[in-house]
Amino acid sequence: MSSAQPTLHSANSDVRAEFLALLPLTILVPVFNDWEAARLLVERLDSVFGHHALTGQIIFIDDGSLDAVPEQFPTTPPRNIQQIQSVELRTNLGHQRALCVGLVHLRQSSVATPVVIMDSDGEDAPSDIPRLLEKFVAEGKRKVIFASRRLRTEGFIFKFFYTVYRTIHRLVVGFDPRFGNFSVLPAAILERLVVTSDFWNHYAAAVVKTKLPYAIVPIDRSRRFVGESKMGFVGLVIHGLSAMSVFGDTVGVRLLILCGLSGVLTVALIIAALLVKLATNLGIPGWATYATGLLLLLLSQLVVLSMVFIFVALASRGQSNFVPIRDCPIYIGRVRTVFTRHD
Repeated sequence: MSSAQPTLHSANSDVRAEFLALLPLTILVPVFNDWEAARLLVERLDSVFGHHALTGQIIFIDDGSLDAVPEQFPTTPPRNIQQIQSVELRTNLGHQRALCVGLVHLRQSSVATPVVIMDSDGEDAPSDIPRLLEKFVAEGKRKVIFASRRLRTEGFIFKFFYTVYRTIHRLVVGFDPRFGNFSVLPAAILERLVVTSDFWNHYAAAVVKTKLPYAIVPIDRSRRFVGESKMGFVGLVIHGLSAMSVFGDTVGVRLLILCGLSGVLTVALIIAALLVKLATNLGIPGWATYATGLLLLLLSQLVVLSMVFIFVALASRGQSNFVPIRDCPIYIGRVRTVFTRHD
């Protein structure tokens, strides 16, 4: 094989064979009510597939949508997509948990080729899938390939709070969360993910937490096909906390260390206040008692917080966990084929 990085346009027959071995791809897309964006996504995917001689199936995870899949969906029959399915959930679970249920469904369906995970709104551009596949092949088809976001298209307020979130995440978890759902996942890795309880809360964080091999490709976020994002500020905060909750033990230990250091500093300040009171004439009458009392109150709160972190961490390790492969199927109402290509 050529030492050059393979591309989908390569004329080398061995390289081309590597990409053909990935087919048919499975595109997994959570969706909630936004069927117009889903329709546009199908059209863009069909165009990209045709340009790069790809083929595959699309599986929409219908996250308890109030609007049913339109009767004429897709409007124009795709030429390069073999099948489109809708996995209808019994209730709205939220984006990450719908994704978890979808991947469990794929595992139970014995999908053996790579899974491309993306959003339906257009911010994950279908035209970027070939770049992810190129990296996937270059990494030996063994790693999860994530799109690492460079430029974002959201407004100033979103970018500001996203920067705050990244800073907090870096401090309490230890790494910068620059990637999300848009990825290529080897089918073999599903075997490990579907028995990981953290997978229920956040897909990308679970991949990192379970030390699965992954690589990143810098890709700019695209603009939505239609409309505005339905995820409000509260939803974004919950999404961020869900990612950090996967690393709850790490967060707990770091906060425990912080409480310990703060406690040591508080004791040092108490000793300093007493020394100033007893050994010098610099003190204002009553100030040492007042300062020492406040510092002792702070110290007692730090001790209580430390005990809470310790016992919560220990209790969580003894609890029965949610196991996706066992528990996710109960959320699936029905699986419906909405399009099949007959050649």
